[in-house]
Amino acid sequence: MAALVSDSLAKENNDTASENSTAQVIGGHGTNSYSNNSSYQRLSANVVTKKIEDAIMKNLDVETLSSTSNIFRVADFGCGVGSNTINSMQDLLLIVEKKYISQCPTSSQMPEFQVIFNDQFTNDFNTLFTYLPQDKQYLVASVPGSFHNQVLPKSSLHLAHCSYSLHWLSRLPKELRDERSPAWNKGKIHYTSAPPEVLMAYATQFAEDLDDFLSARGREMVSGGMIVIVGSSIPDGMPYSQVVNGIMYDCMGSILMDMVKTGSISEADVDAFNLPIYACPPGEFIEGVERNGLFSIEVIELMNPAPWLKGPIDIPVFVKHVRAAMEGMFSNHFPSKAIDELFDHLVLKLSDISQQLESCYRDGLQLFAILKRK
Repeated sequence: MAALVSDSLAKENNDTASENSTAQVIGGHGTNSYSNNSSYQRLSANVVTKKIEDAIMKNLDVETLSSTSNIFRVADFGCGVGSNTINSMQDLLLIVEKKYISQCPTSSQMPEFQVIFNDQFTNDFNTLFTYLPQDKQYLVASVPGSFHNQVLPKSSLHLAHCSYSLHWLSRLPKELRDERSPAWNKGKIHYTSAPPEVLMAYATQFAEDLDDFLSARGREMVSGGMIVIVGSSIPDGMPYSQVVNGIMYDCMGSILMDMVKTGSISEADVDAFNLPIYACPPGEFIEGVERNGLFSIEVIELMNPAPWLKGPIDIPVFVKHVRAAMEGMFSNHFPSKAIDELFDHLVLKLSDISQQLESCYRDGLQLFAILKRK
C-alpha cells in the first residue's frame, strides 16, 4: 500500500505534456503537502534499513573506496521533499561509518562525508533543507536535473540511493495518444486492465529509462561503488489489476470518465492523460541490468512494502497521502477545480471497496536491489 504514495512526477505543460515528466510533489509545509503526508513512505523505508545495512557490511569495500581521497560521497537520486529523505541519508551514513570502523579499526580518521540530493528542477529543495539537523556531521549539496542523465562528475560517487523514483517514466510513449496505434489508451489512464500493447509500450519505455539511469550512474561512480534501489514492483507474470495500485488507478480512470459525463472535463483530456508509472517485475529488472553491463547484482528480492499495515485501511488518510504525491501531474493536465472533485470521489470509491483493498496481494510489491559498479 505504501508503494502508492511515493515521490511523484508531474507532466510538463504545452506541447510536451503527453511525452515528458518532471518531479513535482506538493511542496512547502501546508495541509496537503508531501512533507506532512508521507508517514507511510517512512514506514516503507524502515522495512529495508536492516537489509541495506547487511548489504553494505558485506559488499562495500570502504577502505579501497576512500584510499585515493578522504571524501566519501553519497547521493540520493529522486530525493523528493521532507524529513524522510534526510532521515534515510543519515541512516545510510551511520551504516557506512559502522562499516568503516569495522573494516579499518586502526585508522584514526574517518572520511569526510558529502551528501548530494538530486531531483528535478521543480523539486522544492528549500523545504527539503529545512529538515537538515543543525548538528549534521556531513557536507550537503543539491544537484537538480533528471537522473536519467549524468548530473555528477565522472568517477566521483561512492554510494547511491534511489527509493521509489525509478518507477516514474522519463516520458510517456507517444503511441498511447496515437489513435492509429494498437497502444492507443482511450478512456484509460494507465496500463492496468488495458490491452497488452499498452503494457508493452510502458515496459519498453521503462527499459530505456533504466538503461539511461544505469549508464549515467556508471559514469559517475567509482569502481566498486554501490547503488541501493528500492521501488515499486510486482511478481513476474502477475496482472497489475490484482494489486492495490492497479485497482486505485482503475478507480481514478473511472472517476475521470464520470466527470466527462457531468461536463467537468472533456473526454479528449482523459484520452490524452496517462500516468507515467511502471512497476517493473524483477525478471525485467535483471534483464535490464545485465543488458547494460556496467553493474553486477549483489542482492535482489521482492518484499512486502507495508508489513506494519494491520486491520482496516483509513481511506481518507490514505488518499491524502496519495494526493500529496500525485496531485501535481493531475493539476498540470486538468482544470484546478476538477482536482478536488477527483480526490473527493476517490475517497468514496475506495471506501466502497475497502475490504477488497485490504485483501489484495502485497507480499512482493517492493523491489529491493543492491548493484555494484564493475
